[in-house]
Amino acid sequence: MSIQWFPGHMHLTRKAITERVKDIDVVIEVLDARLPGSSANPLLAELTGHKPTLKVLNKQDVADPARTVLWLEWYNALPGTRAVALDASEAAPARKLIDGCHLLAPNRGGMAKPMRVLICGVPNVGKSTLINTLMGKRSAKTGDEAGVTRTEQRVALADDVYLFDTPGVLWPRIVVPQSGIHLAVSGAVGRNAYDDQEVALELLDNLKLSYPQLLLARYPMPHNAETVADVPAEDLLEAIGRQRGALVSGGRVDAQKAAELVIADFRATLFGRITLETPEQYLGWSKTAHAADAERQRLKREQFGDRPPRRPRPRRRT
Repeated sequence: MSIQWFPGHMHLTRKAITERVKDIDVVIEVLDARLPGSSANPLLAELTGHKPTLKVLNKQDVADPARTVLWLEWYNALPGTRAVALDASEAAPARKLIDGCHLLAPNRGGMAKPMRVLICGVPNVGKSTLINTLMGKRSAKTGDEAGVTRTEQRVALADDVYLFDTPGVLWPRIVVPQSGIHLAVSGAVGRNAYDDQEVALELLDNLKLSYPQLLLARYPMPHNAETVADVPAEDLLEAIGRQRGALVSGGRVDAQKAAELVIADFRATLFGRITLETPEQYLGWSKTAHAADAERQRLKREQFGDRPPRRPRPRRRT
């Protein structure tokens, strides 16, 4: 399943970042610690270029701690990059971000050379909550849905540190299918961009392999952790729907309602501490997806040359 979502305001955000980054010293990219690879925007890496980057794995309190360690090690090994994990609503860890920015740009600071920081990320990663925590007051709008922040905001973190907040932005084309699924599960894309049942089935396939005990703790079923991995996701969704009373006339399971329940339980962190991907998994998915995409582009060039395929003209009404 291909999931794509790039509404009009994101084009404006892309232009705003391009202009703003010229004067920026450090970029803070807020990631979802439950999907640290999928929530890292390749478009932001392209727009911010060589700028030092602080990767913030937010929502670490609901992520798998062992996998968080793997992601921190992976990001901290990248040049010009530091990574920290935190819960944006906790004041003490959030304030450490200022120190992290000074480590990345040691020559900035003081009234003569104030630090200029751009904070960005995909929708619904908790960026506005983090800003409110840093400010100690409610200065940015928050909400459990994609696209709450729509305009750039500037806030002063200290006398010599200025933070420029941008709206959440995805990238025009999501190449890695698993990333699209994980972004949809987390609420980073709009509801009209994906099919709830397909997303819920992919989520169940992930959980039954990586977190079978947590899955069965949330939805007690006639299976144990050793055998649940062999149960088709469709059967699991059916059992969950029946257990949770998602039924229609005739006692049949309402698959749509059951899927909505599963996705809502994940977003409400009712399964426990879960991370949907490891660095090794994500790199494997990315390599496979980009190779397949490159092959598709090659075949298109062979078929159509440098010109895009013509679209059929609409038939005139008579």
